[in-house]
Amino acid sequence: MTVRYHIGDDLLLSYAAGTLDEASSLLVATHLALCPACRARAAAADDLGGALFDALPEAELSPGLHDAVLAQLRGEPAAAPAPARPLRPRSGIVIPEPLRGYLGGDLDTLRWTVLAPRVQQIAIDLPNCRPRARLLRFQPGTGVPAHGHAGRELTLVLSGSLCDRDTVLARGDVAETDEYTEHQPHAGPDGDCICLAVTDAPLRFKGVFARLLQPWFGI
Repeated sequence: MTVRYHIGDDLLLSYAAGTLDEASSLLVATHLALCPACRARAAAADDLGGALFDALPEAELSPGLHDAVLAQLRGEPAAAPAPARPLRPRSGIVIPEPLRGYLGGDLDTLRWTVLAPRVQQIAIDLPNCRPRARLLRFQPGTGVPAHGHAGRELTLVLSGSLCDRDTVLARGDVAETDEYTEHQPHAGPDGDCICLAVTDAPLRFKGVFARLLQPWFGI
């Protein structure tokens, strides 16, 4: 397997710095499990961050800072845990960690719900996270209605292929779209297309029928 489409530098640096939201971090970590090149980039970003931190001058803390920080922490809910660092998947495993841990198993154990004809989904519960993450399964040749975006969308292909204009994404490939993108991607002919999608805003469907059904789709 050769990954051809990778995560961007801004996402990778935000992930390495720990400032990326949980849904996007989950997608990045799952991509890293499948992409040796991006694992090397992530390691380099970690090293750079550590070197910059070590170069910072030491600063004296005020005497009451320790007690003030503890007092604030006691009054705040625990933050959602960041996705675990990626592990390379074992042979025969379709869904690598950390995504498999969020879903509770691999493909043979998952319970799908119908999203549309020939399309199924599993919504991933991420409390206190505004972007939404879902696992999607499209039967071969099935397309998404023509749409634009009100924000960023990240898509990671885990099985099969996803075709978008002249681009064909396969296992491990990532597509990133924004509010300037309008497209109508569809699953390739080589089996079901299974992908992880993360959106931070609802899609903007072009057709009236799709817009009417959007509240039911939840996308």
